[in-house]
Amino acid sequence: MNAIHLLSVARGSGFSRADDSWISIERLDSLAAELARIFQVSCHVHEESLTVDFAHDSVRGQYHSTAILQRMEGLVSDPQAQILGVTNLDLFIPVLTFVFGEAQLGGRCALVSSHRLREEFYGLPPNAALLWSRVVKESVHELGHTLGLRHCRDWQCPMASTHDLERLDLKGEEYCQACLSAASLAAPASRGRDFLSLFKQS
Repeated sequence: MNAIHLLSVARGSGFSRADDSWISIERLDSLAAELARIFQVSCHVHEESLTVDFAHDSVRGQYHSTAILQRMEGLVSDPQAQILGVTNLDLFIPVLTFVFGEAQLGGRCALVSSHRLREEFYGLPPNAALLWSRVVKESVHELGHTLGLRHCRDWQCPMASTHDLERLDLKGEEYCQACLSAASLAAPASRGRDFLSLFKQS
């Protein structure tokens, strides 16, 4: 990995864009800065969104994440760069009710969704800081899969397998030493300014 490219994944013109508003360029910029700190590589934000009408399943009312990943493959020509799609759409794969994200194991593309990471989805008050932390952890988790990392036994490592928010919230945002070594990654830089200011509750 020599760079990470971030892009928003959104509904097309035939759908209401109200639910896509959380994924702004400013928030992608903040996520890029945090991922640059963790992975120690440059991160680039694409201004144009990828629209994914083609992946919509009208019966389930969700979006097929594998189909989106396949479409993402041709968006960046650099074979050494990873591509992270960020969306608020509800994702699924056929064998599961939903997924927080998906990635190509040992490939280039990863996808994360904030849809079920929001407290509001469960009828709770919004919590911007908690949502931000969850998005970062899921992004690090899925990008780890593109680097060939599988699920980690360390429950505090972002590569730990989690299918519910309770366990997700127990994880950290940075890889354990074993995963750092397995992916040949340097230790993250220390955190600079507070990025949570861009994630105020609306």
